[in-house]
Amino acid sequence: MIFESTAMNLNIKDALAYLTFKRFEKFSFLKHAFSTRLGGVSTGEFKSMNMSFNRGDSDENVTENYKRLCNALEIDYADLVASAQDHHTVVRRVSSKEKGIGIYRPRDMESVDALITDEKNVALVTYFADCTPLLFVDTKNRAIGAAHAGWRGTVGRIGAETVRRMNEEFGTDPKDITASIGPAINKCCYEVDEPVAEKFEELGLDSERFVFPKDGGKYMVDLIETNRQILISAGIPDDNIILSDVCTRCSSDLIWSHRATGGKRGGMCAVIELV
Repeated sequence: MIFESTAMNLNIKDALAYLTFKRFEKFSFLKHAFSTRLGGVSTGEFKSMNMSFNRGDSDENVTENYKRLCNALEIDYADLVASAQDHHTVVRRVSSKEKGIGIYRPRDMESVDALITDEKNVALVTYFADCTPLLFVDTKNRAIGAAHAGWRGTVGRIGAETVRRMNEEFGTDPKDITASIGPAINKCCYEVDEPVAEKFEELGLDSERFVFPKDGGKYMVDLIETNRQILISAGIPDDNIILSDVCTRCSSDLIWSHRATGGKRGGMCAVIELV
């Protein structure tokens, strides 16, 4: 396996592999990671590091995978709280009262595609397997956010909605946010049909930079660039936005990709926590 990235590090601890953003590693008050396919106990099509409870893997295996990831990150498993993703733009503020929801406590909401908090030791968990992870760090007020941006969430501007809610809940100035986008399926691999492409073109952004026509009524779409423009429109300085250069489909031996596996897969997760 060859891993090359200018933005991210591949970390290996006790055979468990996870990714981190180099710039986020510089924040002493923060822990974050993206899981990979390597280092867990799942078997079959979920082998080996599956972080999704709803794919058909056993809960016992997924739970053990979370405990292994937490051990590698030196995060308390009890601190985790997960989203309930359905490709919408609901942003939920969570605190210590919500710890365990979606992990070792039942979900109490059916639609949550982004989580925000300003409390320490509350680890936000979101899920991916080609869709775009968005992480937010308010470096002044010490608040964080994590969002899941599939194509529906992207055209719904979930990134901008997360920024708006952080401002509403924590007084976050977008200029104080450092944000990361990805790893996700990149423009080299993300083909869509015309109705989906039109949704991106209707955003009112510079769509020539993220929608590329092909023959046969097909288009290639750049989710990374689309979300970058959305975050800039929300007030985050361009220099504060970190872009992943890791494509999930191209790196499907390392990271779960829905398209690469034809849907027979596990899932990766993003974790972010104030410490």
